[in-house]
Amino acid sequence: MIARLRGVVDGIEDGKCIVDVAGVGYLVFASTRTLASLPAPPTLANILIETQVREDAISLYGFATGAERDWFRLLTTVQGVGAKVALALLSSLSPDQLIAAIATQDKAALTRSPGVGPKLAIRILSELRERAGAMPGGGTALPVTLAPTGAAADALSALQNLGYRRPEAESALARALADHGQDAPLDVLIRAALKGLAR
Repeated sequence: MIARLRGVVDGIEDGKCIVDVAGVGYLVFASTRTLASLPAPPTLANILIETQVREDAISLYGFATGAERDWFRLLTTVQGVGAKVALALLSSLSPDQLIAAIATQDKAALTRSPGVGPKLAIRILSELRERAGAMPGGGTALPVTLAPTGAAADALSALQNLGYRRPEAESALARALADHGQDAPLDVLIRAALKGLAR
């Protein structure tokens, strides 16, 4: 199985690129996020690879970060989410935004990706709800559009004052909000977030 390629990016097309490794051109499917991060030729690029072997094809999927590859693997465990849909989700949402969308059960965020309808979005949210919090992100767990206000903002401040780093505090708070709702009182949010952080 191929786990990584180091070579010159020979060409970039919609949803894929060709990586030249010692004269052999590998066709690698990737998210727009990964394709945008690739250096211009003839610079060498390192691309993490997920290899999928099927009866009729061997396909390579490339990722700029380990977090994105881990999310690809997780998303494709959901029935109805194939490699194409997983890459579409990763093109629309960063790992951090996926964590926040699943934690807050934000169906609209998922349905913005091509190939993800309301039913599939609900399946993704329900199947990955318990697992998303343990997945890697790349920074802040709440996207700007989900910046906390009111009791949530106070809870975030309290968690940071207790010594928790902002990313882990935001992730725990997002799960607390998903469990108890946006109107939950401050003490409930803090207790729920602390319980999540203690796991």
